[in-house]
Amino acid sequence: MDETTFQRKLAELVCEIDTLPAEERVKLETLAAESKQRHEKLKATVSSLQDSLDYLRLSIKYLLFDLEATRRENGYLRKMLEEEPES
Repeated sequence: MDETTFQRKLAELVCEIDTLPAEERVKLETLAAESKQRHEKLKATVSSLQDSLDYLRLSIKYLLFDLEATRRENGYLRKMLEEEPES
């Protein structure tokens, strides 16, 4: 369910709750408010998780770049040592 659908359904629910008698309405309004808070918290958590995954992907790219550079340097240095004349 996307964000707009959730908000629309929640608004419909609140409208339906408003038609109930007062004693039933209070409990259901509380539950609807809690649902909205949980949804907001879940959205924030998912956003934070996505940011963490993006950072992890970027870090892995940098590590792979560094690993390849180190391998190239290692190969170059080995070649230099092999070509060095023995004394």
